[in-house]
Amino acid sequence: MKKIFKSNSLGFKVVEPLVLECGDALRDLRIHYTTIGELDESRSNVAWVFHALTANSDPLEWWKGLFEHESPINPEKDFIICANILGSCYGTTEPEDFNFPPITVRDIVEAHKLLRDHLGIQKIKVGIGGSLGGQQVLEWAVHEPELFQTIIPIATNAKHSAWGIAFNEAQRMALRQDDLKKGLEAARAIAMLSYRNYKTYQETQTDTDGRTDEFLASSYQQYQGQKLSKRFSPYSYYYLSKAMDSHDVGRHYDGVKNALQRIQSKAIVIGVDSDILFPVEEQKQIADEIANGSFHVITSLYGHDGFLLETEQINNILKRELK
Repeated sequence: MKKIFKSNSLGFKVVEPLVLECGDALRDLRIHYTTIGELDESRSNVAWVFHALTANSDPLEWWKGLFEHESPINPEKDFIICANILGSCYGTTEPEDFNFPPITVRDIVEAHKLLRDHLGIQKIKVGIGGSLGGQQVLEWAVHEPELFQTIIPIATNAKHSAWGIAFNEAQRMALRQDDLKKGLEAARAIAMLSYRNYKTYQETQTDTDGRTDEFLASSYQQYQGQKLSKRFSPYSYYYLSKAMDSHDVGRHYDGVKNALQRIQSKAIVIGVDSDILFPVEEQKQIADEIANGSFHVITSLYGHDGFLLETEQINNILKRELK
């Protein structure tokens, strides 16, 4: 009989101020995190999961199929940690208005380091994340090149593209309206166009009954916007999208190439063939510049969101690469 693993929801407060890249400091920092499984005596079985823009600290909830009993990363042998990122609205310190200081991916990683110290962890066996989560993996691995044994950045990049920034700015333009709820709904609808692609909508939202209004694609956009507005903060969405725009592992290392070449970890870099937001050439660049990097592509109808949905393909890659 398989053991049922549960997520342990935890949190702590940081005594010292966290100094941000912009020079401002956050005081009374709260960090919310989840653990699954048990830390072994050597403290060497840590698998750190990094979540994307609107997810939370429980990967069993939003990355289904990736941490099961038969998966290469699973709580029978690994101590899985996922921290709610700085600026998110699920327990960690978050903005309550538009007067929050700007945060970067490096700032998010600095908060992760505080959690690592709190837990007394010196080495991390595996670091895995997609999209904004993958950006965190790379930032931390560049800053501390020998911390991770293996990193698995998925559907991400080493420096956020002008294309990605443009999508995020269009969403923030929607958010800057007087009605924040409607603004967040519009922002999410815009985002869906980058998370999916032309073929996704053609396959899943095409009308076949000759209608002239109330199209499937229209109701789908409305639904996605309304669904997010019920669970997420417009202020967090605003500041985390700006953090994503700030992402550039080479900012302090004289360029992306130099930064990536610092990484000593084994790197299993995975892209999604239909991803238009983080196209696969961005992942190939990462793999090519890391000394022990390998590049893999999964197939999906669902564009960027494929990294969340195609967990069987991801598991198959990890089974081969994590022997």
